[in-house]
Amino acid sequence: MRFLIIFIFLLSNSFADEATGIKNLVIHKELKKYDDLTFLDPQKKQLNLKEYHGNLIILNFWASWCAPCKEEMPSLDILQVNGNLDNLKIFPINVGKDDIDKILSFYSETGIQNLNFYFDSPSTLAKKFKLRGIPTSILINKDGLEFARIVGSTDFKDKKFIEWLSYYN
Repeated sequence: MRFLIIFIFLLSNSFADEATGIKNLVIHKELKKYDDLTFLDPQKKQLNLKEYHGNLIILNFWASWCAPCKEEMPSLDILQVNGNLDNLKIFPINVGKDDIDKILSFYSETGIQNLNFYFDSPSTLAKKFKLRGIPTSILINKDGLEFARIVGSTDFKDKKFIEWLSYYN
């Protein structure tokens, strides 16, 4: 009987993660709460994520030298203007210590037109979120809680991803 319970538990947990079929998506069983999540705009003004409660948020951590970041950024740019996700705010946060000219060059090379750019704050969100690499995207619900993350690159234009994300919009 114990084996059957363990088997059902493992099957249900693996099915929940695989059911989406979305590359590199990790859905949390327990939501994660963080205090004082701040980052910087291009003028080095500090922004607090609390200002955006009520929105679905994607924090995308990237750097200009990161090949997978360069690959996924155009699809993230398109996601920002998806009409079905009007409550979505995307914050591409540069953790590569790139200067503004380097970022503008990266945006030009990759055809980014719809995204602003931001910088990690001195208190570093990368440390708070315990990032293990980039790109990593943190998905935060309307209540300010992390409910999922994408570890590695993904295609943000993927219909499965957009349908799944729409559930949280």
